[in-house]
Amino acid sequence: MENTGKQAIFFDLDGTLIDSVPDLATAVNIMREKLGKAHYPVETIRDWVGNGSAMLVKRALFGRRDVEHEQIDEMLFNEAHAIFLEAYEQHICEATQPYPHVPETLRELKNSGYRLAIITNKPHRFIQPILQRLGMDDLFSFFLGGDTLPKKKPDPMPLVHMCDMMELPTKACVMVGDSGNDMLAAKAANIHAVAVTYGYSYGEDLRKYEPAAVVDDFEKLLEIF
Repeated sequence: MENTGKQAIFFDLDGTLIDSVPDLATAVNIMREKLGKAHYPVETIRDWVGNGSAMLVKRALFGRRDVEHEQIDEMLFNEAHAIFLEAYEQHICEATQPYPHVPETLRELKNSGYRLAIITNKPHRFIQPILQRLGMDDLFSFFLGGDTLPKKKPDPMPLVHMCDMMELPTKACVMVGDSGNDMLAAKAANIHAVAVTYGYSYGEDLRKYEPAAVVDDFEKLLEIF
């Protein structure tokens, strides 16, 4: 990827910077227990993460990933979502950890002059508490959560909005993420994307989205930027 003129790097959070599945699974199982339902193993829940809290809750209620076209009782869903959010807030960042080399790589990128931001589908209220507990809250200029704007990834709105907030053209920015949502949002916003091969891509080969670069270790970003 030609990085001449790049000034800002946008990062997805869950699956790109941090592995938050253990705490999300705790909240999911608290929610299911309060609704009189059985727990699921952490590794089962891992396959449901990555599209925001509402979709995670819907998958947890149906017990499977492919629920996009399923109808669900609105009252049940609203109750479940509220229980989940409260449980996650109570158990946030108990077992969540950065992926290898993330904090030091971010710090080096920032020290090199790049402006760093987070664009995630996770609710906005959880972003800063997690970063604070992991000692990374001083690294980012801006955060956008999945509920900050009317639309979230894979819609390009959050990426375009972040460019506007930073007063930068899209060609000066790069999106780094672990999922098709990140790649699609970047393409639609006319922003270069870098895909990481770990995280929550569910075995999908992100090369099919034609990102500008693909890395299997976060510190490899230092070879790009």
